[in-house]
Amino acid sequence: MRRAVTFLGIGLMGTRQARNLLKAGYQLNVWNRSVAKAEALVPLGARVWFSPADAARGADVVILMLENGPVVEDVLFRQGVADALAPGSVVLDMSSIKPAEAKDHARRLAARQINHIDAPVSGGTLGAEQGTLVIMAGGEPHIFAAVEPVLRVMGRPVHVGPAGAGQLAKLANQIIVGATIGAVAEALLLAQRGGADPAKVRDALRGGFAESRVLELHAQRMIDRDFGTKGRSVTHLKDLDNALDAARGLEVGAMPYTALTADLYRCLLDAVGDIDHSALLVELERRNGTNL
Repeated sequence: MRRAVTFLGIGLMGTRQARNLLKAGYQLNVWNRSVAKAEALVPLGARVWFSPADAARGADVVILMLENGPVVEDVLFRQGVADALAPGSVVLDMSSIKPAEAKDHARRLAARQINHIDAPVSGGTLGAEQGTLVIMAGGEPHIFAAVEPVLRVMGRPVHVGPAGAGQLAKLANQIIVGATIGAVAEALLLAQRGGADPAKVRDALRGGFAESRVLELHAQRMIDRDFGTKGRSVTHLKDLDNALDAARGLEVGAMPYTALTADLYRCLLDAVGDIDHSALLVELERRNGTNL
């Protein structure tokens, strides 16, 4: 018998994850601040609720896919989700928040005999749609094992350590992805300025040591100037700022790549607004007075 699952946060990612859960046969209650996004799942069998607490009541597993730590805090502890859950249920937080926030939520839920797994993801909207997300999970191993079948519907889950460890793994991911986007953009700009064809340079580099998903996907978006939002720049900046905050708490004094990439995203947002994170190219073009 499938577990009763609640999904809170039907945004760019959440709507695709929820669709996969419904297609897999899960009984799904959904809530979103903008009700219309949740109602789009009704034809697939979802039941829409108008408060997160009502959606969570009676659920075995509550999945959160929310904007940031303060929103998760508000939904869990001020909008009544924690009060609505029975002992033994599991909060599966797939939002990207600070590791310290995840640890705090796990501690406070444990006091109510509610289990917690922090399980942020990587893979963007395409991974969410295809059910191929990389899922980095922190928490008690036996609780992870209990919710692993639910996670496997959405992607490839890996247990990486205790509470908060999933968020640390996500921050590591965002450092690597952000710095790589910047490096790819710089490399293509340099190649173009010297007379090489950026598209053919990308093709030449594929399969060598420079190969990556960023070179495969984001470099093509740069060449096509396709900056329709698949991964939000504002979200990437939030994650980089969270990484710098975590570094300070762990007394890691020097994070130069992270700090520089965060600065580039901050300037991009100020100059252009919240477009796809591959548009870091646009900020580098602005600084160099040239276009790809």
